[in-house]
Amino acid sequence: MLKINHFIKLCIAVFMILAIVYVGTLVDFVFKPILSLVTNITIPLMLSVFFYYLLLPLVNWMEKKKINRAIAILLIYLFIAILLIGFFIVIWPTFRTQMLNLFNNAPNLLNALNEQLKEIEESGFLSDFFPADVSPLTQITNYVNKGFMILTNYITSLFSVISNVAIVLFIFPVILFYMLKESGGFSKKLVKFTPKRFHEEATEVVTDINQSLSNFIVSRVLINLALGVLMYIGFLIIDLPYALLLTAVAVIMNFIPFIGAILSAIPIIIIGFIESPSTAIWSLVIILVAQQIQDNLIAPYILGKQLDIHPITTIIIVLIGGDLAGILGMLLIIPVYMTIKIIVIKVYELFIKQKWENA
Repeated sequence: MLKINHFIKLCIAVFMILAIVYVGTLVDFVFKPILSLVTNITIPLMLSVFFYYLLLPLVNWMEKKKINRAIAILLIYLFIAILLIGFFIVIWPTFRTQMLNLFNNAPNLLNALNEQLKEIEESGFLSDFFPADVSPLTQITNYVNKGFMILTNYITSLFSVISNVAIVLFIFPVILFYMLKESGGFSKKLVKFTPKRFHEEATEVVTDINQSLSNFIVSRVLINLALGVLMYIGFLIIDLPYALLLTAVAVIMNFIPFIGAILSAIPIIIIGFIESPSTAIWSLVIILVAQQIQDNLIAPYILGKQLDIHPITTIIIVLIGGDLAGILGMLLIIPVYMTIKIIVIKVYELFIKQKWENA
């Protein structure tokens, strides 16, 4: 009877939550400003968390060198500002030109791709890979058009989300400054949410999460930057069009383990193929060589065994992240998984392990 009562209470609670959500949809004029605020703050908050874990080791190191924490953060801000000025003077003009040219020339690029595919289809090379009643040209063109539409939609949605640049530029540095300055205090506040007898274990969990996420983000940034340099040099050597833009896309996509490398290679090979089949082959060679250097020389030196996740597990959770929230989900799912894993392991050790062994 007691279990039935608990079940009824749970059902009533779920029903009440659903009713509140439904009523909220009817009075959207009340919740719309809140939703707008949450949407506008999401990007600055995500950037703040990312750079918090990226810069935290450097801030802690400077504090150990007897530099005031606030001054250390301001010195880092000054250095970043100098880098940004250099970026906008040296790199941005080329990047912006390539991005605008790519979008403006998209129809011409698709036509050029069709011409290249026609020549290959006429040679009979693709007929070995497709059934006799299927046109290889039509199939490949459809895939490319769908891929280009998906890419365009993602980029358009990304620009629409970050269109309010002023909010990002002014809120993000402020949030990041206080997160870095009060990092120890923030951790202590999290620990206080747990019962006093678990404060020591909660402190260990928070420390482990901070250390793991910081190591992961710093390592991935260094590895991806090294990969980007290798790829960009290779693309310049073969004179690949839109080399800087394609390299930037590859660096961002490579934050997604395994799948990101494949996704970033597709537009590079397509652009290379439009230029000429030999350029596409050389582009693939450069990607493979850069990936091998990254995986066998750079990653083991920088990453070590910090990412203690089995490759199959990584692929599965990345696919789940993509299904839940697209590209953004793929980027965030690994840090989320690492955080949950640390918490679950500690909860298991505290409440389940001993009972299980003594059973």
